[in-house]
Amino acid sequence: MKTLYSILIAISAFVVFAAVAVADPGTTWDKVITNNRFLVLNDFNGAAVFDRETGRVWEQSPDTTARTWFNALVHCYQLEVGGRKGWRLPTIEELASLVDTSQPAPTLPAGHPFSNVQSSFYWSATTHATSTSNAWDVNFSTGVVVVGAKAVDNGPFVWCVRAGQGIDGVQ
Repeated sequence: MKTLYSILIAISAFVVFAAVAVADPGTTWDKVITNNRFLVLNDFNGAAVFDRETGRVWEQSPDTTARTWFNALVHCYQLEVGGRKGWRLPTIEELASLVDTSQPAPTLPAGHPFSNVQSSFYWSATTHATSTSNAWDVNFSTGVVVVGAKAVDNGPFVWCVRAGQGIDGVQ
């Protein structure tokens, strides 16, 4: 009976964790797409772009208002693009996935369809592990990933994303 119970627990755990693993197919990121990586989405009135490499949907034209980290979170949570809500601040991995340091500023892949991307810093939702008053951001002028103070007035810009799990923005 003990063996049967152990087997049932193992099967249950496998089913639960397998479902979580496939719930977000974009997180495998095992593809490198150099041609036609981005698709402008007509269903969003052309205001959103699907990244075939990561499975994420990005604003086609990110906002150009600099914000504190908290206000960046709020901006994305309240955002409606192409008639759709459900936006969030990207993780540092998602944001950095847009960087191509072989390109001039802004350091985006060649042939990208984005507009209004500033050659400057953009917030991520990822809090610094040892200093919770800081968060990671990406400089699209150079492609570097750095840490910035969350409370900085007129801080980095905001580029919202849809799809994937994201993280809970906590201060």
